[in-house]
Amino acid sequence: MNLSNVVPIRPEQIGADACANAAIASARELERLEGRVQELSNQLGAAAVVERARLARELHDGLGAHLTAARFALARIEDWLPVDAPPACGEALALASSALDAVCDASQQLVADLHPPQLDAGVGLVSSLSHWAAEFGRRTQLRISVVCAADLRVTQLTPHATMEIFRVAQEALNNVAKHAQASNVTVIVASDRRQLTLKVADDGCGIARGARAKAGRFGLSGMRERCESLGGSFKIVSAARSHPRAGATLTARFAWSALLDGHAPPATPRTAQRY
Repeated sequence: MNLSNVVPIRPEQIGADACANAAIASARELERLEGRVQELSNQLGAAAVVERARLARELHDGLGAHLTAARFALARIEDWLPVDAPPACGEALALASSALDAVCDASQQLVADLHPPQLDAGVGLVSSLSHWAAEFGRRTQLRISVVCAADLRVTQLTPHATMEIFRVAQEALNNVAKHAQASNVTVIVASDRRQLTLKVADDGCGIARGARAKAGRFGLSGMRERCESLGGSFKIVSAARSHPRAGATLTARFAWSALLDGHAPPATPRTAQRY
């Protein structure tokens, strides 16, 4: 054996290689743990979706039955009320009927907010959002347009991801109706290789800086938390209030790695579709 061809290994080289191997192992372990955290987060979110659906059914079937019975009882009392009954009796009955109607409406809205029926029927995000936006527009007189990129991944969202994105859009449109004094709203669902993006843009009066800080008033903190729980981000850009009808634009981003179950097809973005 010719020892003259052997290259000696310096002790510091052994230390450097060990550090490099340790760094690689640490990075792999961190990646594994991050994946596990995301997996557990998805499982928790899916369980929350199931629980909200269960609670919505309980409210609909249980509370709804009692409210219906109360309505029939009030109607019978009205029929039995003597012609010569004091006016105060009729006024009290009318007040009770009006209050019961308000409770019924609130109950129905609560059930819908807990778990929209179109999502329960297995309809995808875009169809559910379009259906809800059309109904919401009729109630609020807002002209709402929904535009979605024709990306096959949008149809492969987990139930939890679908619900979270739907809730962000729902809260954004509620805020527009309550505060923006807008006439038109555009909801855009776009995608790229890494993220799904939801944009809600209105032609209203914009948001004052002081008002943005009141997260409870506008539900900003809840929307931000939904985005961040799915590996994304959240921001609102508002035009100056000195420029009327310039409006505001909400941009919510969600990471595809947190939206899919790992078996969805790769990105296939095509021409956007309007609903």
